Amino acid sequence: MDTKLHAVTDTRGRPIRFFMSAGQVSDYIGARALMSSLPIADWLIADRGYDADWFRDALRDKGIQACIPGRKSRDKPVRYDKRRYKRRNRIEIMFGRLKDWRRIATRYDRCPKVFLSAVALAATVLFWLRNSMSLEPNVASTG
Repeated sequence: MDTKLHAVTDTRGRPIRFFMSAGQVSDYIGARALMSSLPIADWLIADRGYDADWFRDALRDKGIQACIPGRKSRDKPVRYDKRRYKRRNRIEIMFGRLKDWRRIATRYDRCPKVFLSAVALAATVLFWLRNSMSLEPNVASTG
């Protein structure tokens, strides 16, 4: 079974929430699942897969500004802060650090529950490691 991992991180790139869906399912499913458990934030930065009007409206209702580029198939382009969007690399770095764990990188566990448990264990260690390291003084907080 192919799976897709959806994640929410804080401004420092520490993993906070995870949701796993089937690999062929749209990112909207992950967005809907994580929507109720989003932490208090000023901004949410996500990739094109999460571009939907209902998602943007739900974020606005929660007082969160969306920084999500529009899908290429959109009729009317969506404006977003390109400078702020560059900070999305933090979540990519978090996924890269998760994949440092061989069990996660190779999807060693075929059972989705066991795989998500391995991800949770690795994320706990990553959160602890990122918490003990200091940030550079010039990095601004967005959440």
